[in-house]
Amino acid sequence: MALIVQKYGGSSVADAESIKRVAKRIVDTRRAGHDVVVAVSAMGDTTDELLDLANEVAPIPAPRELDMLLSSGERISMALLAMAIHSMGFEARSFTGSQAGMITDSQHGAARIVDVTPIRLREALDEGAIVIVAGFQGFNRDTRDITTLGRGGSDTTAVALAAALSADVCEIYSDVDGIFTADPRVIPKAQKLDHVSSEEMLELAANGAKVLYIRAVEYARRHGVLIHARSTFSSSEGTYVLGEGMKNPREAEGAAMEEPIVAGVATDFGQAKITVSGVPDVPGKAAEIFKIVAKSGANVDMIVQNVSATGRTDISFTVPKADAAAALKALAGEQTEVGFQNLIHDDQIGKLSVVGAGMRTHSGVSATLFEALSSGGINIEMISTSEIRISVVLRDTDLAEAARTVHTAYGLDGDAEATVHAGSGR
Repeated sequence: MALIVQKYGGSSVADAESIKRVAKRIVDTRRAGHDVVVAVSAMGDTTDELLDLANEVAPIPAPRELDMLLSSGERISMALLAMAIHSMGFEARSFTGSQAGMITDSQHGAARIVDVTPIRLREALDEGAIVIVAGFQGFNRDTRDITTLGRGGSDTTAVALAAALSADVCEIYSDVDGIFTADPRVIPKAQKLDHVSSEEMLELAANGAKVLYIRAVEYARRHGVLIHARSTFSSSEGTYVLGEGMKNPREAEGAAMEEPIVAGVATDFGQAKITVSGVPDVPGKAAEIFKIVAKSGANVDMIVQNVSATGRTDISFTVPKADAAAALKALAGEQTEVGFQNLIHDDQIGKLSVVGAGMRTHSGVSATLFEALSSGGINIEMISTSEIRISVVLRDTDLAEAARTVHTAYGLDGDAEATVHAGSGR
């Protein structure tokens, strides 16, 4: 008997029929002799609809009350799912994040998990019940307030529960059959991967791949949790995300896994570029600029500094589009002190990233990327690299075509189009 944690996203529990389909999958797992703990998201677009309501009644909703509101979506899902399981003749108990022992810091809207004390969950499991937990939420001991975990919070909830309960596997269910070499909505001939390393998955998630969220992958790698990305809508085996020293459960005993040169191509339309032009070319100015950006709360990704001309230089960097306004406002407020001449904001960009652990030991990966983009007449504006990733910034209108061209250049195209069972990827 194994202990399996399963997570179902909003598209998986979008309506009553979907909830009953998920309940059947959970019951089938229980019938197979396994203990089951489930983390569930809010139904369909419930969270977005609640956000819209909040913004209608208050231009800037109070963070504490917003968390109280948004956490209700998952509570609806967990109760309905438990009811559906009961109707199939199996005992199920639903728990809010606080009841499940999900302890967080006090940051409303983007809380981080600091501890998990699943006492009530273990008791329920010992008594033979299927456990259903509301994802995306927790509880701060100091303030005694409900908190939410931010984007991808239900993924993170599931992984944290798997770690705390020493689960055999954490199954993350969405509307695609696993992790692909690219987003199948952008590149229909993307191929499903049998397995991917957690290191590669972290890079893919950080650079636009939405099938798994980076915080969940990071938590899994840190705590040794085996993730299995699967589809709610099919019986496909999905993709295993393997941490250091983990073996693919589908590999034959003693077989060695060969690292692919390139595991995948990620696209990100959510970036904006800010250029601080005419910066005095003296020591310390870059530090001043990025301290200001950090205080604004913006998360900087790529950075390029031009060669100095006449004692001044330009510094360009990318941030999420949602962070750009705050960064620009903060920089404009310090223009005189820093001494730069101008700010340029460009939100018509896209980021293309090529990821693969095999880059460490194979030459020519960069050349293939740049030759493919050149052959397509696509201009590169910025370049950034790590040991296993190359990222480039392009015009957003070129991004989809660039991704298809590069995917083909690395030989990643499959023979048939990938199946997407719903619309969101979550």
